[in-house]
Amino acid sequence: MTGHLKLAIYFCIAQVACGSVAYAQSQVVGAPPEASNMRLVGTSDLQARSAYQPTIHHQGDRWIAYIGHHGGTDDIPAPANPQTGKPEPNGTSIVDVTDPAQPKYLRHIPGQEGKYESGGAQMVRVCDGKELPKGDRNAVYMLRTFGGEAHEIWNVADPANPVLITRIGGLKDTHKSWWECDTGVAFLVSGAPDWRTRRMTQVYDLSDPAHPVKIRDFGLPGQEPGSTGAVPTELHGPISTGPSGNRVYFGYGTNKGGFLQIVDREKLLNGPKEPTADNLRLPEISRMPMSALNGAHTTFPMKDMPIAEFAHDKDGKSRDIVMIVDEAILNECNEARQMVWFADVTVENRPMIVSSFTVPEASGAFCQRGGRFGSHSSNESMAPVYYKKMAFIAFFNAGVRALDIRDPYHPVEVGYFIPSITKATDKRCVTVDGKERCKVAIQTNNVETDERGYIYIVDRANTGLHILQLTGAARAAAGLP
Repeated sequence: MTGHLKLAIYFCIAQVACGSVAYAQSQVVGAPPEASNMRLVGTSDLQARSAYQPTIHHQGDRWIAYIGHHGGTDDIPAPANPQTGKPEPNGTSIVDVTDPAQPKYLRHIPGQEGKYESGGAQMVRVCDGKELPKGDRNAVYMLRTFGGEAHEIWNVADPANPVLITRIGGLKDTHKSWWECDTGVAFLVSGAPDWRTRRMTQVYDLSDPAHPVKIRDFGLPGQEPGSTGAVPTELHGPISTGPSGNRVYFGYGTNKGGFLQIVDREKLLNGPKEPTADNLRLPEISRMPMSALNGAHTTFPMKDMPIAEFAHDKDGKSRDIVMIVDEAILNECNEARQMVWFADVTVENRPMIVSSFTVPEASGAFCQRGGRFGSHSSNESMAPVYYKKMAFIAFFNAGVRALDIRDPYHPVEVGYFIPSITKATDKRCVTVDGKERCKVAIQTNNVETDERGYIYIVDRANTGLHILQLTGAARAAAGLP
């Protein structure tokens, strides 16, 4: 009998029910991961840096993971980089994942000095120069944030030796942007100094990354310079369907008072650009408010989804769906539950929520584990391997959740994976009766997939990158051999 199993049995007897066995195991460094229909393929510790967004790019005959990081911690504001032997502010990790069982850490690009949300380089997108209309055909371009003050574009054609190309600075905040590689249009989540909100959108033409051209500023009426009254909730991030889909889906709010905004892309790009209230309203097709208890971190469009249940109906055999993911913010369930919602936007001016998903708290005593419990983000790849079939949701201390979404009116969890904590996993604290109480727990923050079918999850609490593969019923649901 292993020590981990003995510990689990002890806790099970002591607490009568076994619902908290996973909780007991999760507090043991090196305890086995918790999993169903997902298996671990490979890992990288990412130099014990708090990770935000991974982007996986097929680069020649290699697969490269570009991973954004939050700022450092109070205990370690600038972790040491073993490759340089020097402490470096958290920035961007570049990892060769061609062999997912043996990831190779290639380079760390330092970001802005700072801690937690105030430093680092959280966001990253990648476009090939040969795909961008005016790009260098031999280049591969990485768009990233630099803390809250700038957006940067690097040439990562040699991912181990990136070269800075462009900097768009002078901002008061940044976050999760979107870049259309076929057009070069970028929707940069920014904080323009003269706007009344921390985060809005700056639309740029980055078709020639060496020479950015600003198209316009965009936000909600009441956020623009010179407006008065209450300031609407800030942007979290957009996703565009490009010229063919002619829509941009914006998510506002984080864990409360959020909403989905559907925007006509052509009107946004080519309409009047002066930031007046009327001009900001012009591209908007509709706006769907969410509960005051929930926000919109990710708004992922899945248009023209065939619905098997409606196959014999005269109308509505296929539907346009947007998956909305809230972001949990507070540790140990000190807020309303943040979840996943599916909105039917087939009738665009009347979007409606048709289903939801959450991880049952009792399935792992997640409110007791420490750290955040609730949704944060989904994969954003639209590669055919999973698009409109499977969704992967980062659920903080509940790991990553694999959902069968072929019927978005009835999403079904078919797999999950909760990594093991390590010596690098950072604590998360709450104040109880005036005293700080800290626990160590996994904080799966973001997830992405690649065209090969691998799933990549990164941890907010410094536990690194985990590369996963579906097995069993989950693999069958995805249609994989």
